[in-house]
Amino acid sequence: MSGPLVLLDSAGLYFRSFYALPESMTSPDGQPVNAVRGFAGMVAQIITERRPSRLVACLDADWRPAFRVAAIPSYKAQRVADPVNNIEEVPDSLTPQVPIIMELLDAVGICMAGAPGYEADDVIGTLADRETVDPVEVITGDRDLFQCVRDTPTTVRVIYVGRGWSKAETIGPSELATKYGLPERGSAYADMAVLRGDPSDGLPGIAGIGEKTAAKLITKFGSLAALVEAAEAGSKDVPLRVKAAFAEDAAYLAAAPKVVAVATDAPLQVRGEEKLPTSVADLERVRELQERWDLGAPVDRLIKAISG
Repeated sequence: MSGPLVLLDSAGLYFRSFYALPESMTSPDGQPVNAVRGFAGMVAQIITERRPSRLVACLDADWRPAFRVAAIPSYKAQRVADPVNNIEEVPDSLTPQVPIIMELLDAVGICMAGAPGYEADDVIGTLADRETVDPVEVITGDRDLFQCVRDTPTTVRVIYVGRGWSKAETIGPSELATKYGLPERGSAYADMAVLRGDPSDGLPGIAGIGEKTAAKLITKFGSLAALVEAAEAGSKDVPLRVKAAFAEDAAYLAAAPKVVAVATDAPLQVRGEEKLPTSVADLERVRELQERWDLGAPVDRLIKAISG
């Protein structure tokens, strides 16, 4: 049996590495490399434990896509550091580490994929949706990607690392149903998320509807579309307060599904082969990066994981 296609939510993972490890981890010239070391070590562990046949590091080509902002202007607005250039607020000591991570992935020979005008979530959604051969595992700390899980034609599972790798949870349709009281399909999570909202993404949700109420409504009606249709038809099965909230927040309710749903047709730009190499692509370059930035044992583990 071939191993799974593993899709890495790269930005999410290196952000987590940055906050998990001290900035006192520096290169010889004093630049923090905690995110680089943490990310390299995590990728090594993922390869060792998940044994993928194919691996793609999915990237944000646009962290705040124009089509989402046009639908809901508040989308991620609280994270904007430079409104003119639409630049995300990122810790000063993390920004220079990102190019090092990209160079290391390239030297090792790990495939990278992005899509102009789209987020990494959309890259993951597109790659997962089109897969018809191998099981898919999405490594992320972002619950939004729960909407990608499925059982057919190949399984898609989210390995959720929101509480760290040692406490990783494997989420599929049945786990999603158990955890949230939803129907056993990934799109039900997106439906619930529209109603619940997400302050961290600037999505207000529907007033007065929290996660539990949202899940109950989606389960009762089967989908958000069916719930909205029933409310508009005046169904007595839709509580009056929900009808009133829908009427009050009609503009949000119409726009939010397009914002919350990950794309499955993003125009991918792929660099390298998805197949996991059996040896690093350019060992001399990897060793040079390791020495230049003092990346130490995490890079040794990554080399061993690739060749092992």
